[in-house]
Amino acid sequence: MKYMLIMRATDEAFASMGQIDFDQMLETVGKFNDELIRAGVLVAAEGLDDAANGVVVDYSAEPPVVTDGPYGETKELFGGFYILNVASKEEAVEWAKRLPIQGPGFKTEVRRVPTIDEFPQDNPWIQKERAWREATGQL
Repeated sequence: MKYMLIMRATDEAFASMGQIDFDQMLETVGKFNDELIRAGVLVAAEGLDDAANGVVVDYSAEPPVVTDGPYGETKELFGGFYILNVASKEEAVEWAKRLPIQGPGFKTEVRRVPTIDEFPQDNPWIQKERAWREATGQL
């Protein structure tokens, strides 16, 4: 089963990360990533650029309204993610508890990633996606 670990932090928590030596942070996160790789559970992992460099597409109007980041009233920003292939939610939670960036204002949301097999296989769009995944080696 695949699970996504969604790393979230408050503005204050993100600001506190700026006080950490960048090389030290890379080493700490790198060691954790290496553990995931050696355990054979890492599928993908990415951090995200500063929210100030992003945009928001708001669909409550027609046409959708695009505004520059940061994201206004946000209490927690999505800062990065891991996708793990593990046996259970409990195993995903155990990995999340070991994430090296922790402290006040940091949280990790753990969510299962459904497989394509869980969707109606007679649907033509699912069939097209399955063919694409097979052609690109993702199935």
